[in-house]
Amino acid sequence: QVQLVQSGGGLVQAGGSLRLSCAASSSTFSRDTFGWYRQALGKQRELVAAISSGGNTNYAESVTGRFTISRDNAKNTVYLQMNSLKSEDTAIYYCKVTKYAFDYWGQGTQVTVSS
Repeated sequence: QVQLVQSGGGLVQAGGSLRLSCAASSSTFSRDTFGWYRQALGKQRELVAAISSGGNTNYAESVTGRFTISRDNAKNTVYLQMNSLKSEDTAIYYCKVTKYAFDYWGQGTQVTVSS
């Protein structure tokens, strides 16, 4: 059983920044790959960024150059730094880890970017 507890998010003006955190209870945190996803109203959930156990990262084209995913293995926490936010970044953001073919999700965090 893995628990993911998210924090951060909120309301920000376009061009601003936010940082999301995802604290994991996984005992194998350092070996896990984590992803940040988002779901805008009326749209499907999409992958925003992912980070492997070795620190390799990949990003959705829409956020490349603006968002940065990182991890702190000592704190069992994954972060998503979001800069130059746009109104189209407005969504509920979720962190996720897959273990033994089962997906564990955080509770979701609302990010609202006002134009």
